[in-house]
Amino acid sequence: QVQLVESGGGSVQAGGSLRLSCVASGYTYRNYCMGWFRQVPGKAREGVATLDSHDRATYGDSVKGRFTISRDNAKNTLYLQMDRLKPEDTAMYYCASADAWVCFRSPLQPADFSYWGQGTQVTVSS
Repeated sequence: QVQLVESGGGSVQAGGSLRLSCVASGYTYRNYCMGWFRQVPGKAREGVATLDSHDRATYGDSVKGRFTISRDNAKNTLYLQMDRLKPEDTAMYYCASADAWVCFRSPLQPADFSYWGQGTQVTVSS
């Protein structure tokens, strides 16, 4: 059974940093497309960053140059390093996985991701 468990969220002032972690279990996650998404109440879920099986990353326009996605295969863990945070980054952040082809065709589309974590809240104050 696939499980994704996020951690690392919290409250931070604008300009600060946070690192989110997502531990995967139940499958060989390094063969899959892995991603981070975020959602604000009343708005659609937004693709933040994805990482394909060759460790090539795709980023949403709003986070390019500030966020970095990475993975540690030995720990089955996906990370999202978030720097220079802005109040508009405030959201619930979710880890997700999909079949490998998703990263090549539609890497930031949440509808194509099959498995989701429970989310971790990030709040950035001005």
